[in-house]
Formats: sequence, structure tokens, C-alpha cells
Amino acid sequence: MNGEPHRSLRDQRAALLDIPFPDPLNKAAGRARRHTLDWLAAFGLLSGTAATREYDALRLERLMAYFYPDAAPDDLELATDLNGWFFVFDDQFDTTLGRSPARIPPLVDALLCALDDGPREATVRAGPLAAAFRDVWVRATAGMPDHWRRRFRAHWREYLCAYEWEARHRTSGATLSLADFLSLRRRSIGVQPCLDLAERCGGYSVPDALHGALPVAVLRELTADVVLFVNDLVSLEKELAADDVNNSVLVLRSRAGCSMEEAVRRVARLANARVARFQQLAAALPAFLDGESAAPAVRHGVARYTDAMRALMRGNLSWSLETPRYADTGTGAVAHGRPRPWTGLL
Repeated sequence: MNGEPHRSLRDQRAALLDIPFPDPLNKAAGRARRHTLDWLAAFGLLSGTAATREYDALRLERLMAYFYPDAAPDDLELATDLNGWFFVFDDQFDTTLGRSPARIPPLVDALLCALDDGPREATVRAGPLAAAFRDVWVRATAGMPDHWRRRFRAHWREYLCAYEWEARHRTSGATLSLADFLSLRRRSIGVQPCLDLAERCGGYSVPDALHGALPVAVLRELTADVVLFVNDLVSLEKELAADDVNNSVLVLRSRAGCSMEEAVRRVARLANARVARFQQLAAALPAFLDGESAAPAVRHGVARYTDAMRALMRGNLSWSLETPRYADTGTGAVAHGRPRPWTGLL
């Protein structure tokens, strides 16, 4: 691609995107950063100065500050803890574990125990990742209605179980259609638990009848697609360095037999088309809720939920352009099989 010499490939690809939503930053980001560094250390997920420095450089608290700009400081700390867990867990699969699908189900089963209401001691015995996951699960679900807890649990189950599929895709040599790839990638991107947390941080809950039906279900899927397409565009060099095929650009290039540049442009167009479709559906939501005779509290919750989807789409892009995770330093950090210093926890 022809860009200015000083512009990275990440920035050039991001320039193809049109996500015209605001991206305010929660003012409590600094407090959340300090809290999560201590929390990760307390659970044994970060150990030593070098690991802490490498993790801290990723600016992960800013991703949550973009996602939840209006969250109270305590709620932002919770979100940042959960996000820290998410990235530490995800990086476990940059090792040989990510190419060993048979090893993953028992590990996931142990983590899923954290979502049950059994004794805490059983989770602690399963290891630091399970213990930390249990901690944020208990904090996140406290005081939330049963229907929300069921959704949150189901979305985490889908996300965790997607790691086995990703490992199989890395090792199978199969060429998936983009549609088949997306049907599974939407689970592994982790957007739905993040949207659940938006309800938790915002103090509202969308009724199941609206959450799982049209048009809200379509808006949620569009949001997941935009986030994953953006992630795949900005992280492409990282995936190439790690020899990872779980990227929609690579899937499209393989399936269509086109150049990498053309695959990048096609994925950017897909992302932009989904943003445009999201805007159309969101504009029609008030009339839809009129037809459903939705109560004022429900209408307010749906409006805030729609804003949360916008925050995820735009915030993911804004943070992706700030973090070194997808810059040259981030690519070098995982090149040639080099593990992050917080791997080896599973």
C-alpha cells in the first residue's frame, strides 16, 4: 500500500476505516491502571519487574476507559481487572498450547467451574487463572439479575470454548469460507461479555426478549464483526509473525486467492459496511420500541446499550492505534515463538 513513509502499516490500514463515533476516555483510567497491576500481581498473573513493565506498556486500562467512559471508578477497576485477565489468558495460547487442541477442553472446564456457585477453594486449587477469574466473576455478578447472570455465563462459556476451535484451525490446514470463519470468530473475539459488562457498569439490564431478538441481536453481531475486523487489520503483522491463521484478512486472501493488499481493503470495506448498517438499524430503534410499547426504563436501557456498542467499536480502534501490542515492538514480542513473560500459567 502506498502511504507516507513514516506511517506504519497499522496506521495505513486503519485509515481505510470509517467509524464515526465519539471516543471519550474515562478519567479514572490512571486509578484503574494502578489497581489492576496490583490485582494481577496478587493473583500471581504477573511476576517480576520485567513482566510488569511489558504488560503495563500495553496500556490496557485505556481500552476499558474507552469502552466504559461513564463507569464509576470502582466499576472501571473491575472492568480493567477482567480485561487484564482476558489478555493474560489469551497470551497463554501464543505458545505450543495454541496448537494443541486436545489439551484445551480440560483447561477450559477448570475455568468454567469459576462461573458456578460452588466453593471458592475448588477454584483456587485449579490455579491462579481460575482463582482470578472467580474473583472478577463474583464481583461482576453481585447484585445483578438472574437473566443477566445467565447471559454473562453463556457468553463466557462461548468465548472460552472457542479456543479449542482456534487451535484446530491453526493445525488443520483447512481453508474456511469467510462466513464459516466469522461464525466462530465472533465467539473468540469476546465482544459479548464486554457488552454484558457495559450493562453491569451502567446499572441497567436489557430484557432477554429484546437482547436476543431483532433488531438488537443484529446490532450486537454487527458490533462484534466491526471489532474483529478492526482487530484483524491492526494485528495482521502480529499474526504473521506468530504464524497464526486466525485472522479474517488471511482467511479471505486464502479463499479468494487475492493479494494481501486486496484482502486488507476488502476487510476494511466489510467493516465500514457493517458500521453503516449499524447506524441504519440504530436510527430505527425508537420506532421499533414504540411498536413494542416499551416502558421508559427499557427504552433508556436500550439507548445506553446502543451507545455502549458504539463505544466498543470506536474505542477498540482508538486503543489499537495507541498500544504497542500491534506496533513493531508488539510484533517483535511474539515473533519466532517468543512467549510473553506471563505465559505458562496453564
